[in-house]
Amino acid sequence: MTIQKLFTDHPASVNESYVEHMEMSGSFAFWLFVAGFCATVHAVLPFLFEKTGSRIITRLHRRMVAGRVTKPVSASLAHQALDSAAL
Repeated sequence: MTIQKLFTDHPASVNESYVEHMEMSGSFAFWLFVAGFCATVHAVLPFLFEKTGSRIITRLHRRMVAGRVTKPVSASLAHQALDSAAL
């Protein structure tokens, strides 16, 4: 497998370019950080951010799972995903 394919196969499988995928993943990382911060504050001060973290996660799930069209994953990529999941 070429270096370029390592960077482009997965984004292509979700109908995105490398840059589009980087922007989407960066957006998810930002909102997960915000949700984590809110959950941490809520753990100490339970009267704050009572539903904020779960609302963010629900919104992210809708964006990632319900609203995304994917292409079939090749057999080699599926095998790599299984290897990564085992870690």
